[in-house]
Amino acid sequence: MVKAVVGANWGDEGKGKITDMLAKDADIIIRFQGGANAGHTIKNNYGKFALHTLPSGVFYDHTTSIIGNGVALDVKKLFHEIQDITSKGVPMPKILVSDRAQMVMSYHVLFDQYEEERLGGKSFGSTKSGIAPFYSDKYAKIGFQVSELFDEELLKEKVERICEQKNVMLEHLYHKPLLTPEELLEELHGYKEMVAPYVCDVSAYLAEALKENKTILLEGQLGTMKDPDHGIYPMVTSSSTLAAYGAIGAGIPPYEIKQIVTVCKAYSSAVGAGEFVSEIFGDEAKELRDHGGDGGEYGATTGRPRRVGWFDCVASKYGCRMQGATDVVLTVVDALGYLDEIPVCVGYEIDGEATTDFPVTAKLKKAKPVLEVLPGWKCDIQGIRNYEDLPENCRKYIEFIEEHIGYPITMVSNGPAREDIIYRKK
Repeated sequence: MVKAVVGANWGDEGKGKITDMLAKDADIIIRFQGGANAGHTIKNNYGKFALHTLPSGVFYDHTTSIIGNGVALDVKKLFHEIQDITSKGVPMPKILVSDRAQMVMSYHVLFDQYEEERLGGKSFGSTKSGIAPFYSDKYAKIGFQVSELFDEELLKEKVERICEQKNVMLEHLYHKPLLTPEELLEELHGYKEMVAPYVCDVSAYLAEALKENKTILLEGQLGTMKDPDHGIYPMVTSSSTLAAYGAIGAGIPPYEIKQIVTVCKAYSSAVGAGEFVSEIFGDEAKELRDHGGDGGEYGATTGRPRRVGWFDCVASKYGCRMQGATDVVLTVVDALGYLDEIPVCVGYEIDGEATTDFPVTAKLKKAKPVLEVLPGWKCDIQGIRNYEDLPENCRKYIEFIEEHIGYPITMVSNGPAREDIIYRKK
């Protein structure tokens, strides 16, 4: 059986914890898209970790962790991560890397930095990890695929071609130092040495696993709002963040995905630029940010403060619909225990008209939140394991959200640890 764990919103919904939790009963966990530009924070018996490329199931000794063909593979960052977790007592995980995955090159990171610098105030809020230049090259068919590392003649010819192409931009657009074929070849040889023990025909491996009825988890990065087709374009990422893409990014048939666990936060948060209708500011935002998550709302990769706001039913309903949610997990509910009253965004007002349908970006820019205020529960709910034991106002808040998004909330997370979870409506 294949299950996908994906985000309904702008990312940072708490998918890492949910994948880590579900991995207990899984055989294989696959990262199927995105790169090391965003992180999943996980707290377990080994400590607290911020994973960027490794799937969130690496902490179990019975699982196989796979980097799928849809991932932007930064080889150096992957190996730094492996060293980081094993140095903290985590047993060496079984890792496979798709021979069809493509690699983030050092020049992708440079081009990302140069372009943000050139755009100045009109930049897209990139994490400068090389993601947009990487995917641009992938679709321009000039990227380096892992399998190509093992064909020296092909590499020698290709690095010459890449340098010619990239140096035109480096010289005339960015006025930066040029690339040399020798340096690129050396970089690729280093990647070959690091990745060689893990390379696998992943789609063939998964075909066998499906025949053997293995449980497979697909782990998504970011959320619906960052999808290049269905998100808040152009303030989006460069690979599809939807569960449907899991089939492509892992190399399995789409009909194999039977469960789509879609993660929402009990309030909203976002990293980077883009429309965010329910956003709050000033002291109110700082207070929510400092109460939120485990250690506050600060990016797992960048450390920068996340933008925060009230739960957005319009964006979340749309996010769950685009993901095809079979189950919704509401995370970080415990963070709201300090509030007397909790506003919820139940609609948007656009040009004087109210709507509960999520619009395209041009209309989204004009949207103002329509808020409904619910009473808070004013207590700490960590440690509660049964839904019925939650304070009445907390249950009412969860049920109010469920009614407005129209998808079943089957799990409620009330703390950062793996066991801080309440199952509902099994």
